[in-house]
Amino acid sequence: MTHQIKRAAQAVAITCLLVVGGCTSTPTVVDNTPAINPEYLIGPGDNINIIVWRNPEVSMSVPVRPDGKITTPLVEDLPAAGKTSTQLARDIEGALAKFIQQPVVTVVVTNFVGNYNDQIRVIGQATRPQALPYRKDMSLMDVLIAVGGVTEFAAGNRATIIRTIDGKQQKMQVRLDDLIKDGDISANMTMRPGDILVVPESFF
Repeated sequence: MTHQIKRAAQAVAITCLLVVGGCTSTPTVVDNTPAINPEYLIGPGDNINIIVWRNPEVSMSVPVRPDGKITTPLVEDLPAAGKTSTQLARDIEGALAKFIQQPVVTVVVTNFVGNYNDQIRVIGQATRPQALPYRKDMSLMDVLIAVGGVTEFAAGNRATIIRTIDGKQQKMQVRLDDLIKDGDISANMTMRPGDILVVPESFF
């Protein structure tokens, strides 16, 4: 009976730690990467809502094509990927100025995919391997929640994050099993745009 009580207490403690970990983005694994505060950059696959003041006939929602460009009735093949919504709005205003006197444009991103180089990719034995749009202060726990954790065949404590720093790729060991199964929040860490999380398969 004492053993069962102890196991139950451990389960409750792990659950509490996981709940707290899912709500925090504070890293406890130290890395030397400088902190970043990026603005969201539009990427292929995003949907953007273009609002032209007093000109509803040219206001519309359009997708960003795979080549990173958009097309509207008066603007053809305008590059959008890699720009902020404000930058794109100014570019659209410049293009529309040929047809509309002093156009005022607002761009609202309504579906977030993100710039290709800023996405976080999860490969290997994740439940749902995929590319995720980077979000400010995104943590390793946030990524694991988004992909549904790891499979039963994963070797979580042998997982690595591949990160490009100053043009060079570096590998960082992460302990997914400790984080997910044991609730060890010290295994959590801050993610960076362009990170690749590799979850290998267990040998046995």
